Amino acid sequence: MSMTRSAIVLGLLVTAGPLAIDMYLPAMPTIADDLSTTTEGVQATLIAYFTVFGLAQMVYGPWSDAVGRRRPLMVGLGIFALGSLGSAVATEVGTLIAARAVQAAGAASLMVVPRAVIRDMHTGPQATRLMALIMLVISVSPMLAPLIGSGLIALGDWRLIFWALAAVAVADLALVTFALPETMARRVPVDLRAMWAGARVLLTDRTFMALTFVGGFGMASFFVFLASAAFVYVEQFGLTPTGFSLAFAINALGFFAASQLAAPLGMRVGMARMVLVATLGFAAMAVLTFGAVLVFGASLPLVVGGLFLANAFLGLVVPSTMVMALDPHGEIAGLASSLGGTLQMVAGGAAVAASAPFFDGTATPMLAAIALCGVAASALALVAARPVPAVA
Repeated sequence: MSMTRSAIVLGLLVTAGPLAIDMYLPAMPTIADDLSTTTEGVQATLIAYFTVFGLAQMVYGPWSDAVGRRRPLMVGLGIFALGSLGSAVATEVGTLIAARAVQAAGAASLMVVPRAVIRDMHTGPQATRLMALIMLVISVSPMLAPLIGSGLIALGDWRLIFWALAAVAVADLALVTFALPETMARRVPVDLRAMWAGARVLLTDRTFMALTFVGGFGMASFFVFLASAAFVYVEQFGLTPTGFSLAFAINALGFFAASQLAAPLGMRVGMARMVLVATLGFAAMAVLTFGAVLVFGASLPLVVGGLFLANAFLGLVVPSTMVMALDPHGEIAGLASSLGGTLQMVAGGAAVAASAPFFDGTATPMLAAIALCGVAASALALVAARPVPAVA
């Protein structure tokens, strides 16, 4: 496949996962009312999604190394469709949380397997370029998905969002069947001892772990935003679901526009240097935005503008750390992708769970949590930038 066709096919597959998050964000306050639950109850549907999404990735990576990339994708999409249907018919928040967990168990395949496909075909800056092209394709998702969700709410109610996600899963199954060739040249049988040995190599690789959690804390900051933004923008700033969707699109635009610069900047100044500078920039903007809100008070332009700039730096970090972490581990790319994705998603879910008790419907706790994620990512970026001592 050409790089452009690869980007389109993989991008369309990966998009289903973000759609499952972004489309229902405008509906979160409505879901809380309809299911007679609290803000924390609705946020728990995201925490369940992130946690299961992370843990399930440990299955799909080794499985795709053993049987190829296509079959795990098909099974994952089937599970995703079932979870979407369950969410659509949920009548109380516990059922919705469980259905979202099933949905996440299927969506995990769409995170792990495409990254392994990229590693099958490319390494280094070329892989970063393909990752950035994929992010360009899926950049439409966070900018348009909330608007689509708002439109579906206007046509009926929030349940239409999950019926639409089930339809997306069916379309993606057709895409895998007819447009995605097998890229795994040499199969690696599932061997628990070999998996543990590979996991031990990865878990004791300082650079792999540091890069994974640089991206992990960056993603965690975005997850905190996802869990809180609808309530902040709608309840504190008085935006309609459509107004929230537009504000959310501005914040997402910074991330995805910057991601397109990751490959050329990485080739020009070096990937490691770019990640370090971008991570420090992300932390600085997050801390400055939080400080400005404390001093001057929260306003919509300040919050949206500050997060736009912070997310622009983050757009350089996330795709690059994914590629850099996998580059030295081509023989166990599926396992490395699974483990890295699991650690990142669990970190994201933990960040949302830790910040939820402090959330009061205003921007301040949300920005505080994002700033803390930025500081943690910066500390780990400095660790990743240190040379690994030579073995005598």
